[in-house]
Amino acid sequence: QAQLVESGGGLVQAGGSLRLSCAASGRTFIGYAMGWFRQAPGKEREFVAAASWSGGTTYYADSVKGRFTISRDNAKNTVYLQMNSLKPEDTAVYYCACAASPLRRATKIEDFGSWGQGTQVTVSS
Repeated sequence: QAQLVESGGGLVQAGGSLRLSCAASGRTFIGYAMGWFRQAPGKEREFVAAASWSGGTTYYADSVKGRFTISRDNAKNTVYLQMNSLKPEDTAVYYCACAASPLRRATKIEDFGSWGQGTQVTVSS
């Protein structure tokens, strides 16, 4: 099972940007889709973005489309989430996840088998 460690969270003003990173270790995640989810206090964990195993296909929640960009560097076993034009409603703990099965589309929570510990993103108004 892959170990995933997120970094890059923090406090930012509305309209600002942050770049989250997720480093994988333990095994390669080449061949596996990678995703980002978030969970705000009192709310369920929700899908944010995902990248196919090659990085050639990406998926986004409607709420972040046009503002967030997911990318991956398979040589570095790292996946990124560039977040621009941040809004207070983007405040949440952000989790990186690795798909449970290789070479398959993954966008739902149940599609992912490994999770990071999360990184807090707080957007002030």
